[in-house]
Amino acid sequence: MTPTAARITAVDTYDVRFPTSRELDGSDAMNPDPDYSAAYVVLRTDEVTPPGGELHGHGFTFTIGRGNEVQVAALDALRPHVVGRSVEELCADPGSLSRDLVGDSQLRWLGPEKGVMHMAIGAVVNAVWDLAAKRADKPVWQLLAEADPAWLVSQVDFRYLTDALTPEEALDLLVRGRRGAAARTARLRTTGYPAYTTSPGWLGYSDEKLTRLAKEAVQGGFTQIKLKVGADLADDIRRMRAAREAVGPDFRIAIDANQRWNVDEAIAWTRELARFEPYWIEEPTSPDDILGHAAVRKGVAPVKVATGEHVQNRVVFKQLLQAGAIDVLQLDAARVGGVNENLAILLLAAKFGIPVCPHAGGVGLCELVQHLSMFDYVALSGTTEDRVIEYVDHLHEHFLAPVGIHRGHYEAPAAAGFSAEMRPESIGLFRYPEGAFWAADRAADRAAGQAAHHAAVQHAAQQGAPA
Repeated sequence: MTPTAARITAVDTYDVRFPTSRELDGSDAMNPDPDYSAAYVVLRTDEVTPPGGELHGHGFTFTIGRGNEVQVAALDALRPHVVGRSVEELCADPGSLSRDLVGDSQLRWLGPEKGVMHMAIGAVVNAVWDLAAKRADKPVWQLLAEADPAWLVSQVDFRYLTDALTPEEALDLLVRGRRGAAARTARLRTTGYPAYTTSPGWLGYSDEKLTRLAKEAVQGGFTQIKLKVGADLADDIRRMRAAREAVGPDFRIAIDANQRWNVDEAIAWTRELARFEPYWIEEPTSPDDILGHAAVRKGVAPVKVATGEHVQNRVVFKQLLQAGAIDVLQLDAARVGGVNENLAILLLAAKFGIPVCPHAGGVGLCELVQHLSMFDYVALSGTTEDRVIEYVDHLHEHFLAPVGIHRGHYEAPAAAGFSAEMRPESIGLFRYPEGAFWAADRAADRAAGQAAHHAAVQHAAQQGAPA
């Protein structure tokens, strides 16, 4: 009797939130109190793997707290499109699911290819890649780097791109990118991939904490840090001066305005900070404003312009590149439609010769995006020159295969998959609102409220007045 082919049997979703706002971790000019959160999805299968466990795919998209339930609802809406699909077929062609979900005639109206629904599609597609890599017993970066170039091209949606990048050009880039891949793989496993750290630069940190963490970054082997700016110019000047004194004159300091400014304001503000020689200004204005970025780039040179973490799809990236609007492309593993769309973005960057320095300031983003940069190095661009992956030192302990950092470099992941799988106990503790942490937090708030009420009653009684 022929065994039944393995299928996706369930799509489980979780609203997971971490209370990072309490220490101001992740704070910036536009987001002063983020609670790093994940709309988390597990594709469950009936495929059994030795020694008898079931194989599952894990993915997520990143938010900063309120509204994470909306992102989870978008994941839930995709369940009927995924349950029952063949595991073998999905893993052989993840692009088939990407095309089906992005192209759905009714879901498409909710984008198209942008916002909450597109991010949900990205989380599900990334979970398929996690599943495919586990079945192949390889980390995703290696699965991509060793894949046939023609197959990789088949995974890319070239709609709206062919005026800038054709399938034939993409194939040529990938074929040429494979030359020397074995030597680069060996170098990657020995040395790792360069990182920079944002950990000293959160806007809510004191100058003392900024200085201490900046010095630790230098001692830790990093060659670049990043500071959040944009709330108050005098504060930014003071903080930049403190950072520059901490790291010395030849160390790269990037700055990030998180979309805070109008175009003219971005130019004027960056020029004020130019005395401290910032390496790039990140997200100086709206991520949708291609011409605005081009104007800022012209107005602040030689300071570089970087953007990408909020760019909603490959088409906007195409236009940023065509317009000469950016010096550094910052893709995000969870903002667009998953690995397939990020392949298109990496190919566009390679075509235009623009370095990719991914965004990773959020729960799990370091874990994901390292795979994309490592593939790019091994089998596409072939270089790490002027390329660094963002690193923040928060929340890695909640993942089964957390990132490893050594002397300012990401260590190449060895575990099969996309490094996306969260520890079950972390989900149990921080699932919102019923997780143990949040339940205890609400109980503490109630107790504090009752204590405050009791104190008010006592005070009123002492004063001879009704409470």
